[in-house]
Amino acid sequence: MFNKETKTALEAKEAALRLAFAPVAFQATRALRDMGILTAVSNSRSAGITIEEIMEQTKMSRYAVRVLLEAGLGMELVIVNDKRYTLTKTGYFILHDQLTRINMDFSQDICYKGMNHLQESLTEGKPAGLRELGPWDTIYPGLSLLPPAVGKSWFDFDHYYSDLATPQALDIVFEKKPKRLLDIGGNTGKWALACTAKDPEVEVTIFDLPGQAGLAQQKMKDAGVENRVHFHIANILHEELPFPQGFDAIWMSQFLDCFSEAEIVSILKRCREALNDDGIVYILEPFWNRQQFKSAAFCLQQTSLYFTAMANGNSQMYHTDDFFQCIEDAGLKIIEENDQMGMNYTLLKCQKK
Repeated sequence: MFNKETKTALEAKEAALRLAFAPVAFQATRALRDMGILTAVSNSRSAGITIEEIMEQTKMSRYAVRVLLEAGLGMELVIVNDKRYTLTKTGYFILHDQLTRINMDFSQDICYKGMNHLQESLTEGKPAGLRELGPWDTIYPGLSLLPPAVGKSWFDFDHYYSDLATPQALDIVFEKKPKRLLDIGGNTGKWALACTAKDPEVEVTIFDLPGQAGLAQQKMKDAGVENRVHFHIANILHEELPFPQGFDAIWMSQFLDCFSEAEIVSILKRCREALNDDGIVYILEPFWNRQQFKSAAFCLQQTSLYFTAMANGNSQMYHTDDFFQCIEDAGLKIIEENDQMGMNYTLLKCQKK
């Protein structure tokens, strides 16, 4: 997918110039979307719409509408014929596609200001851009403290991809009917609730930080399953704190990409000790080299830089070569790989060597 040049010299220069103005184009696209201009153009369908008609609908000045529409022409979000603007396919996806909207909101609310500190983050190995959101060493203790709209952008981004894989993953995890399951990085408790609904006898332990655990505890009470969902509240990076023991299954969804390779090995070694002898570690991850579409790989590669500048400074969306070596180094072996989970996620089943 990434092993040969695909552009002519002219196409390459055009791509370079688009990157040079990418921050400007991103904000212009948000303005076109959020100020109602793309909606007005979309509603006009094939008939198109004039600047004057957009002004009437949006209550914006001629200048504001004109400069945004002209930027939209260059970004190929709209086209114009006889002074009437219509939406392109790209403009349609910016306005109507849920995945695109979630990615844009995440980029704006979580990443945009902090990415100005990317080079500092790369030099120091710390998320220097996180100071734009709050005074934390990593983003995770602050997730429950973010302003509601900002927090929504983070959780929407985090849940959208992995949630698509949940039904299929549940079937696989419960093939062996685990009695005790450890949900590491349980966040708001979505997976734990799905497990208790899937099997009326399973007991789930959520392992997470205090802020996330607090959100999940209330959800368990609301669902009436608090007697079957337990909590192990701790920072997983504190290696001196042992994991709870005796689990038939350990579940981690889009969790280990939040850590460096050395941290992943440490976590997996302790997972190994927490497992029963025939227990299974289930790891759900999106690996950028296992994606069907180049655009999906691109999104994951750029998400790695969110981890660099905003999350923790030392993790990423991994290539399988690097990730699988961590599993090997932790004393586990992969017994099954499934690359058809949700939106090109991979589900790994691992056992003790």
